Amino acid sequence: MTENSLPGTLRRALGRLEGRFARRAVGTARSRISDAALLRRTRWRLVAWSGAATFVVLAVLGSVLYFSVAQSLASTSRATLQNRADMIERFITEPRGPRFDPTRFGLLLGGPASGTYGYLVTPTGTSIGPPELGSGGLPDPASVSAARAGPVDVRAVSLSGTPFRVLSEPVNGPDGTYVIQTAVETTNEQHTLSVLLGVLLLGGLLAVLGASAVGAVYAQRALVPIRESLRRQREFAADASHEFRTPLAVIRSSVEHLQRHQDAPVRDVGDALHDIDDEVEHLTALVGDLLLLARTDSGVVELERNPVDLADVAGEALASVSSLAQRHGVRLLLDPEPATVVGDQLRLRQLVTILADNAIAHSPAGGTVTVGIRPARNAARLTVDDQGPGIPAADIPRVFDRFWRGPNAPEGGTGLGLAIAAWIVERHGGTISADNRPKGGARFEVSLPITAG
Repeated sequence: MTENSLPGTLRRALGRLEGRFARRAVGTARSRISDAALLRRTRWRLVAWSGAATFVVLAVLGSVLYFSVAQSLASTSRATLQNRADMIERFITEPRGPRFDPTRFGLLLGGPASGTYGYLVTPTGTSIGPPELGSGGLPDPASVSAARAGPVDVRAVSLSGTPFRVLSEPVNGPDGTYVIQTAVETTNEQHTLSVLLGVLLLGGLLAVLGASAVGAVYAQRALVPIRESLRRQREFAADASHEFRTPLAVIRSSVEHLQRHQDAPVRDVGDALHDIDDEVEHLTALVGDLLLLARTDSGVVELERNPVDLADVAGEALASVSSLAQRHGVRLLLDPEPATVVGDQLRLRQLVTILADNAIAHSPAGGTVTVGIRPARNAARLTVDDQGPGIPAADIPRVFDRFWRGPNAPEGGTGLGLAIAAWIVERHGGTISADNRPKGGARFEVSLPITAG
């Protein structure tokens, strides 16, 4: 690349960069609609997941509870039938005389008053038992046949619409194989299970609705930081585009001037070179601040935790800005007292530097910037006073916002310094505030805990 082609190349590169930021600023308005739709879909998905998770948990627990209760009632019913069958079996197997006569123990078989029905089927097929249900299907022939062919048979039957549980057990008697069949009505058991099922379904429905409602509330709250992050991202893109446009425009104008006077000596185009140098320095500082804030937002910036004397840190910071104060004709005054805090020395120095630089920029020539360090109860207090015009009351809540600059702010700032200062104080567990002094000028006050924040 030749020397004569350099200005044109710079101009095209700057044009592309400027156009990119302009397109991003235009796209910010369009992204607001898509962001709202994204947040709305995300909210409904969170609500759906909350309701679905609650439904699955309740379905599993409800199923386990229902089948556990059903199994418990069935086991109790079967134990009752087995006890009745055992009583009849003992009567059959124990000797009662020279010849067993089954017609003599009819009262043992029981009836409705005993809670169970008992029947005895003789080897010849004769049925002995209460007459109440004898014509209605008991003893159950299928259960009797199953008991003769194998072990104990337990089944549920319905007689004239009434549910029963039937137990049939084979017993060897003196003259052959008998079948003992006991039965119990399960209407109350079925009613209990029906009530339980209704309670589980209704309660589950109410729980799912309640979980969905609570999920909607918490989803709304959970999306607040996301919504705020998207808003800040949009503002960040728009503000960054705005901040970049001015220095890029100056550089582009200077490059065009150099291009028009390619054969002119350097002394004749010195102003253009000086403007380019100033704007490049401004862009360098702006990019550095942007990178720092981007790293802080992503949480990758870690602070050291060491005992630091805030008075020594303030002295080092003021030494670094003393030349700037001299150029502005501002006097720096440090009024320190020993105050030890636990924090990051470099970041605390950056904090004092930012506040002092801001005070110098807003102080008139011949003014004084006073930095005070005082120990307080469980904290160290840093104050930075200037003798400038002060801060309008309506602007005080916004002085720590990113890219915000007051209407009468001096030129050359990026609008990010005080935002970085607020971040440093926050990471150290302290507080920062801005106000006006009674005698005129602004005061920035920082309170840092003496232990790790």
